Amino acid sequence: MLLECLVFGLISWSMTEGRHEVQEVFAESNSRVVLPCVCNASSPAITWRKPNQGNVWRQEKSGMQFWGSKWLQRGAQRVRCPHSQLDRGDCSLHINNVREDDGGMFECTFNSGGQPMTRSVMLRVITVSFSSVSPVVGIKVSMRCDVSPQPVGASVQWRLNNSTFVSTSRENPKAAQWTVEETASVTLTGKWTCVVVHQGLMGRASADLTVKGIIHPSRDDVQMYAAVGCAATLPCVFSPGQIPSETSWHKPSGPLPPSFLSSSPASKPAWDQSARLGNVSLEDEGIYRCAGVVGGQSLSRRMQLVVAKVGRSVSWRKTVALTCQLTDTSEVARYQWVHVTFAPSGTPLVESIQEGKTLYMTNGNDEGVGEWVCRFYSKEGLLGNVTHRITPQHGHLIESTSPFYDISMALSLSVLLVLLVLSVGQLYKHHQRWTQIFHLSALETILHARSNERDKGEKCQEKK
Repeated sequence: MLLECLVFGLISWSMTEGRHEVQEVFAESNSRVVLPCVCNASSPAITWRKPNQGNVWRQEKSGMQFWGSKWLQRGAQRVRCPHSQLDRGDCSLHINNVREDDGGMFECTFNSGGQPMTRSVMLRVITVSFSSVSPVVGIKVSMRCDVSPQPVGASVQWRLNNSTFVSTSRENPKAAQWTVEETASVTLTGKWTCVVVHQGLMGRASADLTVKGIIHPSRDDVQMYAAVGCAATLPCVFSPGQIPSETSWHKPSGPLPPSFLSSSPASKPAWDQSARLGNVSLEDEGIYRCAGVVGGQSLSRRMQLVVAKVGRSVSWRKTVALTCQLTDTSEVARYQWVHVTFAPSGTPLVESIQEGKTLYMTNGNDEGVGEWVCRFYSKEGLLGNVTHRITPQHGHLIESTSPFYDISMALSLSVLLVLLVLSVGQLYKHHQRWTQIFHLSALETILHARSNERDKGEKCQEKK
């Protein structure tokens, strides 16, 4: 009975030891990793080795240390066990600049109570690579995740700039996708991370990918905002160092505006092909397209110019309404009016902030004098703004710079013009009537005079 208990205890101890002897560690290529090993602090003789490849690092009882030739890099040791941790019974192996061929099984051997003890650690090195580190937009590029040695049954997930990336070309979503192939675009630029999960352990590795092309705007159909009467810039920036050829700008809906300038000043780098509008008008809104050739690939970017203005109207109750108007409001989530005045020193002062697309104020109230800035926002943040200036004059609010068409004023002038035309017509009719009466009276006087002369002539003949 005692012998059976002893055998059972040895088996249990062996199984327990076995569970603690084998560990698995993930490491990113070119990083630093620690392979764990808890040893006996009273036994300074320690050996780290790779089966079938020889010793990695060894320390004898005298304290002398030895390194395998593979683990020496230009005279510097890539592996070590710090003395400070050895005194605490920690024989963990530190490896610098981990390589892909470093992956595999490691064994840590030491003496405990006169018995040799071995701890095994499986090192798996993860590497992310690309078929081309700097591909040009439009060509095929592949992202590959390698694990040395590769675990069986592991799952892999790709992340781009800390967001989960799902390949559009993936046929089986449930299968581990060690390689991703996509058509290169600027949206693929950034930090690619491969996350590997195996038996509850997680490892990851990252690498940066730079796609050559038009980096600003980063995608098509981006909306640019400009105010009427102001200058605007339409960006078209290629990858730094990439000088495009055959560059051009055009507006699909018609000719480019007269104030459109596409030539780059000497101060801008050759890869910046942005254009400028000197004085924006409502007619300038619409789609614009810039194009160029880089590395034999024709690249283009399409963008939309949205023009903003402030419309003004006055009601019969002398209420002035300022409305923030845009040629496209599809991205606008809210409007905000900011009233800005200026101190005698010229310092701008924010007087009030009001929400809403339309602002109402009383005409003749000097509280409205100053600059009214309409800011328009998307759900993500500020899109742009347009400014309207009001100055006082004889108790009324007068715009100092107002290129906008006033509908209510136009209607009022139209009504006055119609009344004026009707009044002139009535005066003309009265004039014609009085002219006819005058002519009839004169004719009657002439006829009466001739009749009198005739009567006098007849009387004179009778007397004779």
